Amino acid sequence: MDVQTLKKQLEEFQLIRCSLLPGEIFTFLEDTDLWNELLEIYETNAILGSTPTSPAQIQVTLEAAKISFRVEVPTRYTGNLSEWPPSFSLKGENMTRIEQAQWHRIIEEKLQELSDTEYPIFQLLSVHLLPLLHEEIESHTQPPAVEQNHQDHGATSPPYHALLTSHHLISSNKRRSLQNWSASLSITGFAKVGYPGVIYAQGHKENVEEFVANIKAMQWLALRVRFVEPLEVEMQRDGCQRTWSEFQKVGEVVEEMRRLGREQFIVEMGIGSAGTK
Repeated sequence: MDVQTLKKQLEEFQLIRCSLLPGEIFTFLEDTDLWNELLEIYETNAILGSTPTSPAQIQVTLEAAKISFRVEVPTRYTGNLSEWPPSFSLKGENMTRIEQAQWHRIIEEKLQELSDTEYPIFQLLSVHLLPLLHEEIESHTQPPAVEQNHQDHGATSPPYHALLTSHHLISSNKRRSLQNWSASLSITGFAKVGYPGVIYAQGHKENVEEFVANIKAMQWLALRVRFVEPLEVEMQRDGCQRTWSEFQKVGEVVEEMRRLGREQFIVEMGIGSAGTK
């Protein structure tokens, strides 16, 4: 393995390790001390000395699921899947053959989609497989129950709005819960599904706070409450949204917030841009 190839592989390993969330663990399976030392040298921009003679074998584990994805990386791999493709496998406690076959099919399908990307191992693990694994865990989690009879705060409670983001929003359970809560709490707004997940809600103060609390009670990947705050008077006159909607694209989110006169809240968070179509 030449030094440039080694640097390319270490760069991708660094991307994977830096992208992991709590409960996700990156390890080298073979020549552990050597590869950890090489990665540490690379991260400090020091000069790489000797290069390994055996392929790197890495493992990424999600502790909550007790499932690990393993990758054997050819010594000549530089990101091109057609020339020197990595070998992928998985290991899990109490995993059936059917489940293993399903995951292998997912891996094969995603690799075809990633054939032209610069960091396919990173993309496969961090953008596709780990989020799917989180979704599988979430699908077995019962959403918190919501009280159906709520006090009418219309005359006394000030209008509030809230913005939340997450790594993704795919789960049908979550989407159904958002719709149910928006109806029972008289919340208007939208959810942007896919990657990333974006949730915007408007309503009376107590209802918005309860809506946000319900969302936080569920399991999420990288959920961030951007703000929960009073809606300024001039913005109360902008737009007349009276429903809960779902969007598929970031551009739709920006356009909707522009229609409501609140585009800056999205753009300032780095979600889309003023010129997004």
